[in-house]
Amino acid sequence: MRWALRTADEAIVRRLTSELNLSPVVARLLVARGIYAPDHALRFLTPSLAHLHSPYEMLGMKAAVERLQAAIANKEPVLIYGDYDVDGTTAVVILKTVIELCGGVAQFHVPHRIRDGYGMKEDVIERAAAEGVRLIISVDTGIRAFAAAETARRVGVDLIVTDHHLPETHEGVPHALAVLNPNQPGCGYPCKSLCGAGVACKVAQALLESTGRERMLPSFIKMVAIATVADSVPLIGENRVFTKIGLDGLRDPRNLGLKAILEASQVDLARPINTGEIAFRVAPRLNAAGRMDVAEDVIKLFSTHEAGEARALAQKLSDLNTDRQQEETRILESIETTLRERPELRDAYCILVDGDGWHRGVIGITATRIVERYGRPTIVLSREGDEAHGSGRSIRGFHLLDALESCRDLFSRFGGHAAAVGLGLPCDRIPQLRAALDGYARGRLTPDDFIPTLDYDADLSLADLSPNLYDAVQQLRPFGMGNPEPVFAAHGVKVTLPPRVIKDKHLKLRLAQNDGAARTSSSNKSYAKSWQAMAWRMADRVATDPLVVGDALEVAFTLEYNDHPDFGGLELRLADYRRSQPREATIAAKGIGDSR
Repeated sequence: MRWALRTADEAIVRRLTSELNLSPVVARLLVARGIYAPDHALRFLTPSLAHLHSPYEMLGMKAAVERLQAAIANKEPVLIYGDYDVDGTTAVVILKTVIELCGGVAQFHVPHRIRDGYGMKEDVIERAAAEGVRLIISVDTGIRAFAAAETARRVGVDLIVTDHHLPETHEGVPHALAVLNPNQPGCGYPCKSLCGAGVACKVAQALLESTGRERMLPSFIKMVAIATVADSVPLIGENRVFTKIGLDGLRDPRNLGLKAILEASQVDLARPINTGEIAFRVAPRLNAAGRMDVAEDVIKLFSTHEAGEARALAQKLSDLNTDRQQEETRILESIETTLRERPELRDAYCILVDGDGWHRGVIGITATRIVERYGRPTIVLSREGDEAHGSGRSIRGFHLLDALESCRDLFSRFGGHAAAVGLGLPCDRIPQLRAALDGYARGRLTPDDFIPTLDYDADLSLADLSPNLYDAVQQLRPFGMGNPEPVFAAHGVKVTLPPRVIKDKHLKLRLAQNDGAARTSSSNKSYAKSWQAMAWRMADRVATDPLVVGDALEVAFTLEYNDHPDFGGLELRLADYRRSQPREATIAAKGIGDSR
């Protein structure tokens, strides 16, 4: 892994420090994230509802809201057409609840991942029309649903599309009553990176404001926060507002389903909730419904008024998530075997692997794991009869959707964005696709691009670590895409106790640094105060390259605080480690240790 130090203009750092009375740590971190102006920095550090944009800045909003208001007034049933992931199901919950609060009648349809596949289907629209539905609004889907939009027109159904995925390059957007997508041509909405639930929330915001219910908006922002983190959109602009306010609100869940899923996910509501708890505990459980069974269980969870039913549904989602983990392991083992036996696949500039009957709900996660292991864009396909269904994940600097666009004639369907795609194609075209993607990638990538890059914010001495530094860093929460958690590097660090392997996957180390600070003695060597360090998913590294007491390391880490009453305190969470090169230990970068 390559380590790269984020740069920060010292003059701008000094300006922010002076004008906003910030610690140099916070100022430097802001500048390294592209935040230079004092007013921008202040908004970033103090997100509030007042920072939300008017919904009517989004192209198509006026027509969409007027049609929804008419449907509500006339008690017309509104069909909400969702998607089966966290983003899609929470978007359904948001709009359904708001329409009903405003006095309307709302139904929903969420496709089954295996039986129905991704996207809007004509037969669903025809069936809804036959049942008397005259208004359908999509959430987190529909931006490429040209055939579905034409079917809606043919059967006399008004269609409102709300989505955040990238529109079709050549054909534009579907012909609908209104299309709401900040990424569509001609839309000047300031925040282009909303998730699907975020776009739905803007519709909800407009409806709530039009009926004098805007005070209820924070309740829905809790859902948007979960979807925003789960969908890995950048936590900047409105997304930062949604996430900060939503995570704070989740500590006081009023919705029975929300309370049950947080409890099942073992989220401690007595302390601030972080994005990692959502991404790695809550979201996988909610996603498990659409991956392994029926996504409408998520909507049932958040709609029930019975505490017992909420707990049962939350437990079901936890069980499904366990099933998902087991299936993921099985598929990954099969892929690893294939890549060992066929090195030409492993060495491709864009890895494409396929297998019979791999669970469609898990192949996206497995693609992510292969990217993490090999550092190359990856597509995983599940062959089912004559058709293959797939998901892809990319690396920094390689636009995966553009890669698919380059061979669009091979697909039955495809869509997504730069970092993630979904696709379907006849199985007999898989060899053509493999060759086309490899050729496209070879024209744009070099072997250097396959070396993962770890961006870090400053070189520190371990003597600089303190609760004040930790508190300063926490001012930038919530962390995630677009606002990464600050990473620091320390050099000339020594292993002071034998490493411990935890649950066969994780590694626990005790580290110290010879820097002239207060000393303790270990094996006749003098060390400064030692620190506990957790290295998640790194146990396999000591199996091939064992660490022993006294080994010298360079470590890249984030700061964590363990609040256990007996052995709590500051800890390091390692992002990476490597054996020290012959060099002097790097002293703290100018000003970074001063957290005021």
